[in-house]
Amino acid sequence: MICGVNNAATRRYLYRFLTTMVFYVVFLFGAVWAFPRYHPTGAVAYLLAILPALPIIGGIVVVGLYLAEEKDEFQRTVLIQAMIWGIGATLSLTTAWGFLEVFKLVPHIELYLVFPLFCALTGVASGILKARYR
Repeated sequence: MICGVNNAATRRYLYRFLTTMVFYVVFLFGAVWAFPRYHPTGAVAYLLAILPALPIIGGIVVVGLYLAEEKDEFQRTVLIQAMIWGIGATLSLTTAWGFLEVFKLVPHIELYLVFPLFCALTGVASGILKARYR
Protein backbone atom coordinates (compact mmCIF):
# COMPACT_ATOMS: atom_id res chain seq x y z
CA MET A 1 0.00 0.00 0.00
CA ILE A 2 2.62 2.54 1.05
CA CYS A 3 5.02 1.33 -1.63
CA GLY A 4 2.54 2.20 -4.41
CA VAL A 5 2.34 5.86 -3.42
CA ASN A 6 4.49 8.13 -5.60
CA ASN A 7 4.23 11.22 -3.38
CA ALA A 8 6.97 11.24 -0.71
CA ALA A 9 4.93 13.37 1.72
CA THR A 10 1.96 11.00 1.44
CA ARG A 11 4.24 7.99 1.92
CA ARG A 12 5.71 9.50 5.09
CA TYR A 13 2.23 10.44 6.30
CA LEU A 14 0.91 6.89 5.83
CA TYR A 15 3.91 5.34 7.57
CA ARG A 16 3.70 7.75 10.51
CA PHE A 17 -0.08 7.51 10.85
CA LEU A 18 -0.13 3.72 10.67
CA THR A 19 2.61 3.62 13.30
CA THR A 20 0.58 5.81 15.66
CA MET A 21 -2.49 3.63 15.11
CA VAL A 22 -0.53 0.48 15.97
CA PHE A 23 0.48 2.12 19.25
CA TYR A 24 -3.14 3.18 19.79
CA VAL A 25 -4.40 -0.39 19.44
CA VAL A 26 -1.66 -1.78 21.70
CA PHE A 27 -2.19 0.88 24.39
CA LEU A 28 -5.98 0.58 24.23
CA PHE A 29 -5.98 -3.20 24.53
CA GLY A 30 -3.37 -2.96 27.28
CA ALA A 31 -5.48 -0.53 29.31
CA VAL A 32 -8.69 -2.48 28.75
CA TRP A 33 -6.91 -5.68 29.77
CA ALA A 34 -5.07 -4.26 32.79
CA PHE A 35 -7.82 -2.28 34.54
CA PRO A 36 -10.15 -5.17 35.44
CA ARG A 37 -7.26 -7.51 36.33
CA TYR A 38 -5.01 -5.27 38.42
CA HIS A 39 -7.32 -2.42 39.51
CA PRO A 40 -4.60 0.24 39.29
CA THR A 41 -4.90 3.33 41.47
CA GLY A 42 -3.28 6.73 41.74
CA ALA A 43 -0.77 7.89 39.16
CA VAL A 44 -0.55 4.44 37.52
CA ALA A 45 -4.31 4.45 36.88
CA TYR A 46 -4.14 7.93 35.35
CA LEU A 47 -1.18 7.01 33.18
CA LEU A 48 -2.79 3.79 32.01
CA ALA A 49 -6.07 5.56 31.24
CA ILE A 50 -4.41 8.38 29.26
CA LEU A 51 -2.01 6.10 27.35
CA PRO A 52 -4.42 5.35 24.44
CA ALA A 53 -4.95 9.10 23.91
CA LEU A 54 -1.24 9.74 23.27
CA PRO A 55 -1.15 8.04 19.84
CA ILE A 56 -4.32 9.91 18.87
CA ILE A 57 -2.53 13.16 19.71
CA GLY A 58 0.42 11.82 17.71
CA GLY A 59 -1.91 11.22 14.77
CA ILE A 60 -3.00 14.85 14.89
CA VAL A 61 0.67 15.89 14.84
CA VAL A 62 1.23 13.57 11.86
CA VAL A 63 -1.53 15.34 9.91
CA GLY A 64 0.12 18.68 10.71
CA LEU A 65 3.47 17.36 9.51
CA TYR A 66 1.85 16.15 6.30
CA LEU A 67 0.32 19.56 5.67
CA ALA A 68 3.74 21.17 6.22
CA GLU A 69 5.54 18.70 3.94
CA GLU A 70 3.00 18.37 1.11
CA LYS A 71 4.21 20.37 -1.90
CA ASP A 72 0.96 20.06 -3.87
CA GLU A 73 -1.20 23.03 -2.90
CA PHE A 74 -4.33 21.39 -4.27
CA GLN A 75 -3.87 18.30 -2.08
CA ARG A 76 -3.30 20.50 0.98
CA THR A 77 -6.35 22.59 0.19
CA VAL A 78 -8.60 19.56 -0.23
CA LEU A 79 -7.46 18.10 3.10
CA ILE A 80 -7.86 21.43 4.90
CA GLN A 81 -11.34 21.94 3.45
CA ALA A 82 -12.32 18.37 4.38
CA MET A 83 -11.07 18.92 7.93
CA ILE A 84 -13.00 22.18 8.22
CA TRP A 85 -16.18 20.45 7.07
CA GLY A 86 -15.42 17.59 9.45
CA ILE A 87 -14.90 19.97 12.37
CA GLY A 88 -18.10 21.87 11.56
CA ALA A 89 -20.16 18.71 11.27
CA THR A 90 -18.64 17.26 14.45
CA LEU A 91 -19.31 20.43 16.44
CA SER A 92 -22.86 20.64 15.08
CA LEU A 93 -23.70 17.01 15.83
CA THR A 94 -22.10 16.93 19.27
CA THR A 95 -23.75 20.21 20.28
CA ALA A 96 -27.18 19.01 19.18
CA TRP A 97 -26.60 15.63 20.87
CA GLY A 98 -25.51 17.42 24.05
CA PHE A 99 -28.77 19.34 24.24
CA LEU A 100 -30.71 16.14 23.63
CA GLU A 101 -28.72 14.54 26.48
CA VAL A 102 -29.49 17.43 28.84
CA PHE A 103 -33.21 16.81 28.36
CA LYS A 104 -32.75 13.02 28.73
CA LEU A 105 -33.96 12.32 25.18
CA VAL A 106 -30.92 10.31 24.10
CA PRO A 107 -28.30 8.23 25.94
CA HIS A 108 -24.94 9.67 26.96
CA ILE A 109 -22.15 9.31 24.41
CA GLU A 110 -18.59 8.98 25.71
CA LEU A 111 -16.27 11.83 24.77
CA TYR A 112 -13.56 9.57 23.37
CA LEU A 113 -15.93 8.86 20.46
CA VAL A 114 -15.79 12.49 19.26
CA PHE A 115 -12.41 12.08 17.53
CA PRO A 116 -13.45 8.97 15.52
CA LEU A 117 -16.63 10.85 14.57
CA PHE A 118 -14.50 13.78 13.36
CA CYS A 119 -12.30 11.39 11.34
CA ALA A 120 -15.30 9.71 9.74
CA LEU A 121 -16.95 13.03 8.85
CA THR A 122 -13.66 14.37 7.48
CA GLY A 123 -13.40 11.22 5.34
CA VAL A 124 -16.92 11.73 3.99
CA ALA A 125 -16.16 15.38 3.26
CA SER A 126 -12.90 14.41 1.56
CA GLY A 127 -14.73 11.99 -0.73
CA ILE A 128 -17.34 14.60 -1.62
CA LEU A 129 -14.68 17.25 -2.30
CA LYS A 130 -12.59 14.91 -4.45
CA ALA A 131 -15.69 13.96 -6.46
CA ARG A 132 -16.54 17.65 -6.81
CA TYR A 133 -13.10 18.55 -8.14
CA ARG A 134 -12.89 15.75 -10.72
